[in-house]
Amino acid sequence: MSEVLAGRRSQLRARSAPAGPDAVVVTRPANVRYLAGPAPAGAVLLLGPGGDDVLLAHRDPTVDPVGARRPGARWPDPGAAEDSGLRLVILEAGEDPAVAAVRMAAGTGVTSVAVEEHHLTVARHRALAAVAPGAALTDLDRAVERQRLVKDEDEIAALRGAAEITDRALGELLESILVGRTERHLALELERRLVDHGADGPAFPTSVATGGHSGLAGHRPTDRRVEEGDFLTVRLGASFRGYRCQIGRTFVIGTTPADWQIELYEVVFAAQRAAREALTPGAELRAVDRAARDVITAAGHGGALGPVTGRGVGLEIGEDPRLSPAAMGRLGPCVPVTVEPGVHLPGRGGVRIDDTLVVRPPADGGPELLTITTKELLAL
Repeated sequence: MSEVLAGRRSQLRARSAPAGPDAVVVTRPANVRYLAGPAPAGAVLLLGPGGDDVLLAHRDPTVDPVGARRPGARWPDPGAAEDSGLRLVILEAGEDPAVAAVRMAAGTGVTSVAVEEHHLTVARHRALAAVAPGAALTDLDRAVERQRLVKDEDEIAALRGAAEITDRALGELLESILVGRTERHLALELERRLVDHGADGPAFPTSVATGGHSGLAGHRPTDRRVEEGDFLTVRLGASFRGYRCQIGRTFVIGTTPADWQIELYEVVFAAQRAAREALTPGAELRAVDRAARDVITAAGHGGALGPVTGRGVGLEIGEDPRLSPAAMGRLGPCVPVTVEPGVHLPGRGGVRIDDTLVVRPPADGGPELLTITTKELLAL
């Protein structure tokens, strides 16, 4: 893994070369993770001149002064940084790692330092400039996010692992009795099952929605209890080795779905299938969105659609690219995305069907479906 991380840092240096910075300071947590591996909260990465890569962080309180791990430690001992080809600098409490990184770079005589302006507050940017008056601060301009867009096979393997855990947790829930249980209780149980099956934790707050809440994007579970005849929508995902997936499914509680439930489900299912089939290398992002949106609009529910029908996933949920009507650009191979159309009818409920897939060319079998829990409208 250390060679992979070193290769990513070398690639970033090459991408940044046209802008001419002598050093690069990376502060956004997901970007630090991508380039340096697991690190404590708030850690900052300095890519210094001459290939001197430094990870600056505060000591993890779960690691004792001689580096032995305590139970529950979230960060390996300092030797792990060295294994990743990094020099580790432990900072005093209260010291800003970004300020320390820029000060360190300035001390080597550099004339420019690229920073992630989109992640910095104005006050923090001023603090960085104050410790390096002889060096110009330039904008790294989301170079790391662009590099993260296409995943290597190790990253995709981690996403597969996350999806397998997620499918397993959801499958077990469906085998249990649901009537009478609250949305909140079911969400907590799902998150516990994710961890039991090897997840680092949930990829995002689990959403369980019943009755009139069903189909709402980002619904926060309440104490409403599951009742016969309800639509039940569940959205969850596991984080595994730092990588995150998403699945969303809709079920009916009881024996026989109502006609309106069947009709609405079939519309969303057809929209989701149309978007999945449009996931090919070279496809316009907005064309994939349109494939789903046109089906739902034709059924008279266009106003119920959200601003996006899919988004990139990886170290974060909601990475680039976005599948939306205004999205620019095209899909490339080995880009994992969600396809997640949904319709909510106020006062009645709704349907969401979410999957995580990896864009693959037709010669390789087309898009690789990672989340495989059935999309049949099950009556539970």
